[in-house]
Amino acid sequence: MGFFNGRASYLRFKVDGPKPRMFDEDHVQRLGNFAAGQQRIASADGVECGWTAGEHILDAEFDLAKNIINDMLSFELRIDTDKLPNDLLRAYYAVELKALSATNPSGLPNAKQKREAKESARDRLEHESRDGRFRRRKCVPVLWDLLTNELLFGATSLTHVDRLAALFQQTFGHNIEAITAGNRAFQLAELHQLTRSVDDSSPSAFLPGVSSPDVAWIADESSRDFLGNEFLLWLWFHTEIESDTLTLADDSEATIMMARTLTLECPRGQTGHETISHEGPTRLPESKRAIQSGKLPRKVGLTVVRQLQQYELTIHAETLGVGAGKLPNMAEEVTQPRARLEERANQIRGLVETIDLIYDAFGKVRFGKGWSETLPRIQKWLARDERRAA
Repeated sequence: MGFFNGRASYLRFKVDGPKPRMFDEDHVQRLGNFAAGQQRIASADGVECGWTAGEHILDAEFDLAKNIINDMLSFELRIDTDKLPNDLLRAYYAVELKALSATNPSGLPNAKQKREAKESARDRLEHESRDGRFRRRKCVPVLWDLLTNELLFGATSLTHVDRLAALFQQTFGHNIEAITAGNRAFQLAELHQLTRSVDDSSPSAFLPGVSSPDVAWIADESSRDFLGNEFLLWLWFHTEIESDTLTLADDSEATIMMARTLTLECPRGQTGHETISHEGPTRLPESKRAIQSGKLPRKVGLTVVRQLQQYELTIHAETLGVGAGKLPNMAEEVTQPRARLEERANQIRGLVETIDLIYDAFGKVRFGKGWSETLPRIQKWLARDERRAA
């Protein structure tokens, strides 16, 4: 099953309403009622969606033992799309057009014959598609955590989020809300009575006279998702200038290294974006020049060690989505299959909690009194590096 083997990717969602007392046969039955392929749950674009039980793309056998693991309900969203092959459509069109224009004195087809050939070719191809020969099936893992009443969706792209939300509401009667950098900042700020500061926040001027007051990839003026970009820049500054270790709210420590990949983009939408792949991308001169020109990080690879557990992942700034997360190696004494599944569930929770605690550490600086001191230091850090480069 998706989250229980290999690397883990996810977007987070809060499930509306009170959390269930426990996952039981009713939840499993509801999944079965909307199993993929058993009924046509299609949108206007012809895409069909349904749930699978997770063992393979056609698995519709849901049961308690398989789909409930350590207070987590595990299943998958299957998206079926009929994709008519354009090369075959063109071939059928050519054959039909040749037949229709065969008796023309000029040997050339007229406009009416072209229309008829196009309609006939598409009708033929759609008729052939009814047996599913052109159907593409894709499964995305889903994990509903009872302890937090949150949904983890095994993707970092928002492409299928609307389909997930609609089918989840049909199945369980609950809406879901994306946990992004902005609304997660509000949630964490409530713990420190700092919600007013989040509400009043605007993009920071890391480079006075250069930094944009708007962020091109955030269209909603009420959104505070730009805080995710600031979080990654602050993390870059902190690990390079102050310390690679953060003390977190639970008194644990996290050692953080930026590694493998870095994506930066101009918030004005003018100078484009660049992706840098390197074992230490933030140490490269081109990375520094990019942020000195006003670009902000949108995605970065991290290696994080907390409580003797090491995680490797890519974090997306605005969504706080995690990509290709490598979880700690399983302890040797955990040998039983069921025990390994339950330990994996704990590791996933540990990763989510660790990212939350690191983001909370940023929030306490960003919305506390310390930001008036930290922001000028970041500005000087950028300016000093600029002089060195010159």
